[in-house]
Amino acid sequence: MKSIWPSIFKKPDYTILAPDAQIKAWQKANRKMKWGISWEAFEALERLPELCDTDRSDGFSGVILSYGFGDDGCGHSDAVLSGRMAWEYAQKYRRFKSWQCEYIDFAKTSHLRIRPSAPARPKGFYYAKYRDGERSRHQTVAQFRKRLKGRDTGCGPEGIQLLTITHPHFARMMNRREVLFMAFADYDVAPYGFNDFFDALQMFCSNDTLGLGIGNIDHNYPGFGIPTLRF
Repeated sequence: MKSIWPSIFKKPDYTILAPDAQIKAWQKANRKMKWGISWEAFEALERLPELCDTDRSDGFSGVILSYGFGDDGCGHSDAVLSGRMAWEYAQKYRRFKSWQCEYIDFAKTSHLRIRPSAPARPKGFYYAKYRDGERSRHQTVAQFRKRLKGRDTGCGPEGIQLLTITHPHFARMMNRREVLFMAFADYDVAPYGFNDFFDALQMFCSNDTLGLGIGNIDHNYPGFGIPTLRF
Protein backbone atom coordinates (compact mmCIF):
# COMPACT_ATOMS: atom_id res chain seq x y z
CA MET A 1 0.00 0.00 0.00
CA LYS A 2 1.35 3.40 -0.93
CA SER A 3 2.09 5.60 2.08
CA ILE A 4 0.24 8.89 2.47
CA TRP A 5 3.49 10.27 3.88
CA PRO A 6 5.84 10.18 0.87
CA SER A 7 8.42 12.45 2.47
CA ILE A 8 8.35 11.02 5.98
CA PHE A 9 11.70 9.31 5.53
CA LYS A 10 13.38 12.64 4.82
CA LYS A 11 13.87 15.14 7.60
CA PRO A 12 10.83 17.45 7.54
CA ASP A 13 11.62 21.11 6.99
CA TYR A 14 10.10 22.86 10.01
CA THR A 15 11.59 26.26 9.26
CA ILE A 16 11.02 28.70 12.12
CA LEU A 17 10.54 32.26 10.90
CA ALA A 18 12.63 35.23 11.93
CA PRO A 19 11.27 37.24 14.89
CA ASP A 20 10.30 40.22 12.71
CA ALA A 21 8.08 37.97 10.58
CA GLN A 22 6.41 36.50 13.66
CA ILE A 23 5.80 39.95 15.12
CA LYS A 24 4.22 41.12 11.86
CA ALA A 25 1.97 38.06 11.86
CA TRP A 26 0.79 38.92 15.37
CA GLN A 27 0.19 42.55 14.37
CA LYS A 28 -1.91 41.40 11.41
CA ALA A 29 -4.01 39.04 13.54
CA ASN A 30 -4.42 41.66 16.26
CA ARG A 31 -5.63 44.21 13.73
CA LYS A 32 -8.09 41.84 12.06
CA MET A 33 -9.52 40.41 15.29
CA LYS A 34 -9.44 43.66 17.26
CA TRP A 35 -7.86 41.90 20.25
CA GLY A 36 -6.59 45.16 21.65
CA ILE A 37 -2.93 44.17 22.05
CA SER A 38 -1.31 47.58 22.46
CA TRP A 39 1.44 49.05 20.30
CA GLU A 40 3.44 49.41 23.50
CA ALA A 41 3.28 45.65 24.01
CA PHE A 42 4.85 45.11 20.60
CA GLU A 43 7.43 47.81 21.25
CA ALA A 44 8.37 46.25 24.59
CA LEU A 45 9.21 42.86 23.09
CA GLU A 46 12.60 41.79 24.32
CA ARG A 47 15.34 40.54 22.08
CA LEU A 48 14.76 37.01 20.84
CA PRO A 49 16.61 34.47 23.01
CA GLU A 50 19.18 32.48 21.07
CA LEU A 51 19.59 28.74 20.94
CA CYS A 52 22.68 27.51 22.77
CA ASP A 53 24.74 24.50 21.74
CA THR A 54 22.80 22.29 24.14
CA ASP A 55 19.49 23.37 22.61
CA ARG A 56 20.73 22.56 19.12
CA SER A 57 22.15 19.21 20.14
CA ASP A 58 18.78 18.44 21.73
CA GLY A 59 17.08 19.08 18.39
CA PHE A 60 15.58 22.54 18.95
CA SER A 61 15.39 24.47 15.70
CA GLY A 62 14.20 27.95 16.60
CA VAL A 63 12.23 30.23 18.89
CA ILE A 64 8.50 30.94 18.56
CA LEU A 65 6.52 33.95 19.75
CA SER A 66 3.27 33.32 21.61
CA TYR A 67 0.74 35.45 23.49
CA GLY A 68 -1.07 34.77 26.73
CA PHE A 69 -4.64 36.10 26.84
CA GLY A 70 -6.83 36.50 29.89
CA ASP A 71 -6.12 35.55 33.49
CA ASP A 72 -6.24 32.19 35.23
CA GLY A 73 -6.90 33.79 38.62
CA CYS A 74 -3.32 33.18 39.79
CA GLY A 75 -1.56 35.93 37.84
CA HIS A 76 -0.92 33.88 34.71
CA SER A 77 -2.73 33.83 31.38
CA ASP A 78 -5.71 31.61 30.65
CA ALA A 79 -4.12 28.93 28.47
CA VAL A 80 -7.44 27.66 27.16
CA LEU A 81 -8.58 31.14 26.16
CA SER A 82 -5.23 31.75 24.47
CA GLY A 83 -5.80 28.73 22.25
CA ARG A 84 -9.41 29.62 21.61
CA MET A 85 -8.53 33.12 20.37
CA ALA A 86 -6.11 31.73 17.81
CA TRP A 87 -8.56 29.07 16.65
CA GLU A 88 -11.29 31.67 16.14
CA TYR A 89 -8.86 33.65 14.00
CA ALA A 90 -8.23 30.58 11.86
CA GLN A 91 -11.93 29.91 11.47
CA LYS A 92 -12.53 33.46 10.31
CA TYR A 93 -9.51 34.39 8.22
CA ARG A 94 -7.33 31.45 7.21
CA ARG A 95 -7.73 30.19 3.67
CA PHE A 96 -8.45 26.59 4.63
CA LYS A 97 -11.82 25.32 5.68
CA SER A 98 -11.92 24.43 9.37
CA TRP A 99 -13.25 21.46 11.29
CA GLN A 100 -13.55 21.04 15.06
CA CYS A 101 -14.22 17.84 16.96
CA GLU A 102 -17.58 17.96 18.73
CA TYR A 103 -15.93 16.95 22.02
CA ILE A 104 -13.79 20.10 22.22
CA ASP A 105 -15.43 22.87 24.23
CA PHE A 106 -13.20 25.87 24.92
CA ALA A 107 -15.84 27.39 27.19
CA LYS A 108 -15.92 24.60 29.80
CA THR A 109 -13.03 23.72 32.10
CA SER A 110 -14.61 20.30 32.59
CA HIS A 111 -13.89 19.61 28.89
CA LEU A 112 -10.53 21.31 28.20
CA ARG A 113 -7.65 22.44 30.41
CA ILE A 114 -3.90 22.85 30.53
CA ARG A 115 -2.57 19.66 32.14
CA PRO A 116 -2.05 20.17 35.89
CA SER A 117 1.72 19.58 35.88
CA ALA A 118 2.39 21.84 32.89
CA PRO A 119 4.11 25.20 33.44
CA ALA A 120 1.79 28.20 33.77
CA ARG A 121 1.79 30.45 30.73
CA PRO A 122 2.69 34.15 31.15
CA LYS A 123 0.37 37.00 30.30
CA GLY A 124 1.24 38.93 27.17
CA PHE A 125 4.00 38.03 24.75
CA TYR A 126 6.50 35.31 25.57
CA TYR A 127 9.07 33.22 23.74
CA ALA A 128 9.71 29.47 23.78
CA LYS A 129 12.34 27.35 22.07
CA TYR A 130 10.73 24.87 19.67
CA ARG A 131 11.49 21.32 18.59
CA ASP A 132 9.33 19.57 16.02
CA GLY A 133 7.64 16.27 16.75
CA GLU A 134 9.76 14.04 14.54
CA ARG A 135 11.60 12.44 17.49
CA SER A 136 8.35 11.62 19.28
CA ARG A 137 6.20 10.35 16.43
CA HIS A 138 6.44 6.76 17.71
CA GLN A 139 5.52 7.77 21.27
CA THR A 140 2.16 8.15 22.91
CA VAL A 141 1.41 11.45 24.62
CA ALA A 142 1.50 9.64 27.96
CA GLN A 143 5.02 8.36 27.21
CA PHE A 144 6.11 11.79 26.01
CA ARG A 145 4.90 13.42 29.22
CA LYS A 146 6.74 10.91 31.41
CA ARG A 147 10.02 11.58 29.60
CA LEU A 148 9.92 15.37 29.95
CA LYS A 149 12.78 16.86 31.93
CA GLY A 150 13.81 20.26 33.22
CA ARG A 151 12.31 23.21 31.32
CA ASP A 152 10.85 21.09 28.53
CA THR A 153 7.13 20.65 28.02
CA GLY A 154 4.56 20.03 25.30
CA CYS A 155 2.58 22.56 23.31
CA GLY A 156 -0.56 24.14 24.68
CA PRO A 157 -1.90 27.35 23.13
CA GLU A 158 1.49 27.83 21.46
CA GLY A 159 0.71 25.00 19.05
CA ILE A 160 -2.57 26.48 17.89
CA GLN A 161 -0.99 29.94 17.60
CA LEU A 162 1.93 28.48 15.66
CA LEU A 163 -0.30 26.87 13.01
CA THR A 164 -2.85 29.68 12.71
CA ILE A 165 -0.94 32.92 13.32
CA THR A 166 2.86 32.83 13.11
CA HIS A 167 3.58 29.77 10.94
CA PRO A 168 0.52 28.97 8.81
CA HIS A 169 2.87 27.59 6.14
CA PHE A 170 3.21 24.53 8.40
CA ALA A 171 -0.49 23.84 7.83
CA ARG A 172 0.00 24.14 4.09
CA MET A 173 2.91 21.69 4.33
CA MET A 174 0.73 19.31 6.33
CA ASN A 175 -1.87 19.52 3.59
CA ARG A 176 0.80 18.40 1.09
CA ARG A 177 2.01 15.63 3.48
CA GLU A 178 5.42 17.28 3.79
CA VAL A 179 5.41 17.52 7.58
CA LEU A 180 3.76 15.61 10.40
CA PHE A 181 0.45 16.46 11.99
CA MET A 182 0.77 17.60 15.61
CA ALA A 183 -0.41 16.47 19.04
CA PHE A 184 -0.31 19.09 21.80
CA ALA A 185 0.74 17.31 24.99
CA ASP A 186 -0.02 20.19 27.37
CA TYR A 187 -3.73 20.27 26.57
CA ASP A 188 -5.96 17.79 28.41
CA VAL A 189 -9.35 16.99 26.86
CA ALA A 190 -12.26 15.30 28.64
CA PRO A 191 -14.41 14.16 25.70
CA TYR A 192 -17.52 13.58 27.78
CA GLY A 193 -17.14 16.57 30.08
CA PHE A 194 -16.93 14.65 33.35
CA ASN A 195 -13.29 15.50 34.10
CA ASP A 196 -12.37 12.30 32.25
CA PHE A 197 -9.14 13.78 30.90
CA PHE A 198 -7.74 10.91 28.85
CA ASP A 199 -7.33 12.72 25.50
CA ALA A 200 -4.97 15.38 24.18
CA LEU A 201 -5.59 18.06 21.57
CA GLN A 202 -4.43 17.41 18.00
CA MET A 203 -4.18 19.57 14.88
CA PHE A 204 -3.91 18.51 11.26
CA CYS A 205 -4.51 19.83 7.79
CA SER A 206 -5.80 17.45 5.14
CA ASN A 207 -7.91 17.79 2.00
CA ASP A 208 -7.74 21.59 2.36
CA THR A 209 -9.28 21.41 5.83
CA LEU A 210 -7.57 22.60 9.01
CA GLY A 211 -8.75 20.36 11.81
CA LEU A 212 -8.80 20.52 15.58
CA GLY A 213 -9.26 17.07 17.03
CA ILE A 214 -8.40 14.81 19.95
CA GLY A 215 -6.52 11.58 20.54
CA ASN A 216 -6.21 9.21 23.47
CA ILE A 217 -2.99 9.87 25.40
CA ASP A 218 -2.23 6.12 25.55
CA HIS A 219 -2.49 5.56 21.79
CA ASN A 220 0.10 6.21 19.12
CA TYR A 221 -1.22 7.89 15.97
CA PRO A 222 0.80 7.33 12.76
CA GLY A 223 1.46 10.65 11.06
CA PHE A 224 1.37 12.68 14.28
CA GLY A 225 4.40 14.08 16.06
CA ILE A 226 4.49 15.71 19.50
CA PRO A 227 6.37 19.04 19.45
CA THR A 228 8.44 20.11 22.46
CA LEU A 229 8.84 23.58 24.00
CA ARG A 230 11.69 24.74 26.20
CA PHE A 231 10.98 27.80 28.33
